[in-house]
Amino acid sequence: MHGFDVRTVDDQKVGHIVGEEGDYLIVEHGLLKTHHALPRTFAEVDESAEVVRTTLSKELIYDSPKVNGDIDRQAVAEHYGLAEGYEDPTTRGAGELLPDDPARSAEEDAVRAGIDPVHERVALRESLSSGEGAHDRGNSPGITGGDRFRDAPRRP
Repeated sequence: MHGFDVRTVDDQKVGHIVGEEGDYLIVEHGLLKTHHALPRTFAEVDESAEVVRTTLSKELIYDSPKVNGDIDRQAVAEHYGLAEGYEDPTTRGAGELLPDDPARSAEEDAVRAGIDPVHERVALRESLSSGEGAHDRGNSPGITGGDRFRDAPRRP
């Protein structure tokens, strides 16, 4: 792949490949032979045409951290918005939630307390007759009641 041209999807030449390091291709461009890392995630290699195409803009690649020897993987990943550029978020853990964690729901609390919230809702619904619920207005499609809707005027 050494020497392959790097081009954007709109066929702008970015530079050419001068090396590879892990998940990154090293792109060289300009008179000063500046080097930048291009994540393989954003590159597609066309062996027959000896071209690497990228979905990234030329400007985004040129604005990335320069590579002078070793790649600052975290800085490069952060520049391109890759996950390895960031520390794990504070919400990530071992799957255990603290009692005051805002991610907990009332339903989870009920299950932990030995209450089956689904059966509680079903029992409550079955105990109500049509029109007795807090949000029933007598015109809900779920209400049965004979011919209530047959003679009602229809909206255009």
